[in-house]
Amino acid sequence: MLCKIKAYYLLIGFIYFIVHSAKAQDTRVADSLFNIYSADTLQGDAKLELLKNLSFNEVEDYNLALKYADELINLAKQGDNMTYYLAQGYIRKGNIEKLMGNLEPALDAFIKTAEISKEKNFVSLEGSAYINIADIYSITDNHKNAMLYYQNAIATLRKSNDTIVLASAILNAGEAYRTNNSYDSALVYFKESGAIFEKAHYLIGKAYSLGNMGMVYAVQGQIGLAEKNIDEAIQILIEYGDYYPISVYLLSMADIYLEKGDQTTALNYAKRSLDLAKQYGLKEQMSDANLKLSDLYQLMGLTTESLIHYKDHIAYRDSINNIQIVQSIADMRTDYEVSQKQVEVDLLNQQKKTQKIIIISSITAMFLFSIMVIGLYRRNKFIQKTKRIIEEEKNRSESLLLNILPEETAFELKDKGKVQAKKFDSVTVLFTDFKDFTISAEQVAPELLVDSIDYYFKAFDAITTKYGLEKIKTIGDAYMCAGGLPIASTDHAKQVVMAANEIAEFVKKELQVRSNHMHFEIRIGVNTGPVVAGIVGDKKWQYDIWGDTVNIASRMESNSEPGKINLSETTYQDIKEDFSCEYRGEIEVKNRGLLKMYFLS
Repeated sequence: MLCKIKAYYLLIGFIYFIVHSAKAQDTRVADSLFNIYSADTLQGDAKLELLKNLSFNEVEDYNLALKYADELINLAKQGDNMTYYLAQGYIRKGNIEKLMGNLEPALDAFIKTAEISKEKNFVSLEGSAYINIADIYSITDNHKNAMLYYQNAIATLRKSNDTIVLASAILNAGEAYRTNNSYDSALVYFKESGAIFEKAHYLIGKAYSLGNMGMVYAVQGQIGLAEKNIDEAIQILIEYGDYYPISVYLLSMADIYLEKGDQTTALNYAKRSLDLAKQYGLKEQMSDANLKLSDLYQLMGLTTESLIHYKDHIAYRDSINNIQIVQSIADMRTDYEVSQKQVEVDLLNQQKKTQKIIIISSITAMFLFSIMVIGLYRRNKFIQKTKRIIEEEKNRSESLLLNILPEETAFELKDKGKVQAKKFDSVTVLFTDFKDFTISAEQVAPELLVDSIDYYFKAFDAITTKYGLEKIKTIGDAYMCAGGLPIASTDHAKQVVMAANEIAEFVKKELQVRSNHMHFEIRIGVNTGPVVAGIVGDKKWQYDIWGDTVNIASRMESNSEPGKINLSETTYQDIKEDFSCEYRGEIEVKNRGLLKMYFLS
C-alpha cells in the first residue's frame, strides 16, 4: 500500500472526548456555552466545567480552543481539590497541540494527565492519556514505546466500565501493528475493537475498525474484503460528517483499484479524496492526494498533469512542515526593523509639530468649554422635564420584567444589574409538540393558526402556573417548561408529570368540542437531570436552560406518540411510586444509542 496514515492517530486519539464530552457536537450548544462564557458570571466548578466543554466544542479555531484549555489548567491549579479538572485541562491541551502538529508540548501534557490520573485513580483519564502518548510515539516511528503504552492503556481500561475508550486503545494498537507490517496481529486488534464498538452502538468507532481492516486486507491481496470493509466505513463516516478518515480511505480505495489494474477508477477515488481535503482544509490529505494523482497520471503517460499535482504535493507538504511559521517569524523581524526606523523619523518631525499642536489645543479647549457650559444648562432642563416620565416608565419596566423573567431572577437583575448563571443538580423538563402542525399550517389562514396556538398556550400557562413550574419558551408549536427552578425543590418530577397529564387531558377534551379554533393531537416528553440556567441576550432578555437533560427531554417528546406522555428512565425512577407507567423497552435515539422509555398510564 502506498497510502500511509500516521496523522490518522490524531483523529483516533480524539475519540475519548467525543464520547465523554458530547458524543456529537452541536453548534447551538457551542454558541450557548460561548454566550455564558462571555457573560463571565460563573465561578468555581461551574466555570471549570464550562471551560472543559468549550475546549472540546471549539473545533474551528484551535488557538481559541487552546486558550480555553490553558485557562482551565490555570484555574484548576488555583483551587483546592481540583485535580480532576487539572487532568481534564492537560488532556484537552494535549489533543489540541497534537491536532496542530505540536508533538512535544502535546506529549508533555499527556504525561502530566497520566501522572495526575494515576495518583487520583481517574482510570478512564489515565487510560486515555496512555493512548495519546502511544499515538505520538507511533507518529514518530518509535514502535517499541508505542506498543508499551498501548498495552498499558488496554490493561488500565479493562479495569473500568468505559468500553468505548478501551476499544479506542485496542484500535490504535492495531493501527500501530499495521504500520509496522504485523498484519495478522493488526487484524486481531481491529476485529476486537470493532466488536466492542458495535456492541456499544458507537458506529463511528466501528467505521474506523472496518476501514483499517480494509487496508490490511488490501495489503494481503484480499481485494474483495478490502473494498467491502472500506466502502462500509466510508458510508458510516459520511453520515457522521467525519471527513478526515474518509479522505484517507478514498486513497486506499484508489490503491485497491490500482492493484486491480483499473487506473480510471483509481483516479476517480484519488480525485474525490483531493476534493474532500480541499473542501475541509485538510492539508496533509491534500499533499497525499496530490502525490497519488501525480503517480497515477505518470502511470497513464500524462506527464503534464503528473507534474502539476506533484508541485501541489510539494507545496502542501512544505506547509505542513511549518514553512509558514518560519516566514511569519521573518516578517515579524522585518516589521520590527521598519518600526524602529519610523520612530527615528517621527522624532525628527515631532519638534516641528509641537508648537502648532499647542495653539490648536488651546483654541479647541476654549471651544469645548463653551459647549460644555451650554450642554450642562440644557441637560439640567432636560432632567427636570424627564424625571416624571422616568418614574412612570420605571413602574412599567418592573412589571414587564416580572412578566419576562422568574421573580427571583428579575429581582437579582434589578439589584445587581446582571444575573449569575446557576447549576441545578436536578430539574424536570417538559416538551410538547402538536401532531401534523406543519401540514395544518399550510392549509389554514395565518390568523386562525395564531389564534389557535395562543388559545392552547394560554391554557398550558395556566396549568404550569398551577403546579409551580417555570415556562421557559415556545418555539413554533413546541412548548417547553421545567420544574425545580429557579428555586430548587424535591417534588419537581411529580409536579411536572401531573401538569403533563392535565395538559394531555385538556388537549384530548378539546378534540371533542366544536369551536372556532383548530384542534390538534399532542405528544409530550419528560426528562429529569442537571441543567445550567441563566439569562441570554442584553437587549431582549430570555431566561433559558442548557444541558444534556434538555436534549434528552426533546428526544423523549419526538419519540412519544399522539396523546401519550413519554418518560425517561430518570423521571420514571422519581415518580414510579406515585404513578402507573408502562415500560416501552429500550428505543434507539439518534446520536444517543438505546434509551429506556415509559408511557404514563
